This record gives sequence, structure tokens and C-alpha cells, in this order.
Amino acid sequence: MSRSGVRVQPECTTAFDELKLGKKFKYIIYGLTNGNTEIEVVKAAPAAGSSEEEAYEDFMAQFPENGCLWAIYDFAFKTAEGAPRNKIVFYAWSPDGAPIKAKMVSASSKESLRKSMSGIAVEVQGTDFDEVSFDTVLEKCMKGR
Repeated sequence: MSRSGVRVQPECTTAFDELKLGKKFKYIIYGLTNGNTEIEVVKAAPAAGSSEEEAYEDFMAQFPENGCLWAIYDFAFKTAEGAPRNKIVFYAWSPDGAPIKAKMVSASSKESLRKSMSGIAVEVQGTDFDEVSFDTVLEKCMKGR
């Protein structure tokens, strides 16, 4: 349980394991239940079917301008040498336009979700879309290789 008293539903870690080990999902969006008592899976997108750019565009479309969420993305890229790589990226999205209470609950609940997942290579904190853009995340992934 987090400092905010919010609990992570077991389905959150199950979906993460299916992304990480089973390569079943490309990304997972997490949010709070209506009563702000639990973190739940909001959407888990299938891994196959589109280019990396199309998948990332679809992923970004899930980020609300005025709401908070957490997400996991299986980021595929090529190294400077051209070798294919994947890194699991954790996103904490808390835009400037989100209500103060939502930002506070999101911040105080993030660690309990983050700690329930092992194997995350990169963490991205975003308050605007530039901070979570494909190029910005690609740069972070390239640095950590």
C-alpha cells in the first residue's frame, strides 16, 4: 500500500509480467479507481500490428491533457550501431493542468506501483507532451544502454 493508502490491484503486476515476459502487450495504462482507493489497469494494448511510430502515437493519445496516469511502454529502438533494442519505460504523467488533488494522490501513489514491477530500464516524469515525446524518450533509452 502507498503513502496515500492506495492499493495496487494484482492485475497491474500480472499485465506488466505479460508485457515484459510474454511480449503480449506494447503498453499498459494505469489509473486510479473512481474512489481513488486502488490502482487499476485502464488499457493494455496488444504488442503486434503497427510500426513503432504508430504504436507510440496511439500510446500518446491515451495521455489526458488534464488528468494523471502511469504507464509502461515496451520501447523498441536501434542503437547508434544499428542493433535492435527494447527497454521497458515507466511513465508518471502529471500535467500542469491536472487538479492539485489528483497530482498529489498520483505522486504519493507512484512508488507502490513502480516497486511492484522489476525490470524497468527508464523512468520518465512528464508534465507536458515534450517531456514524453518519442524523441525525448529515445534519447533517455540511448543514454542508458
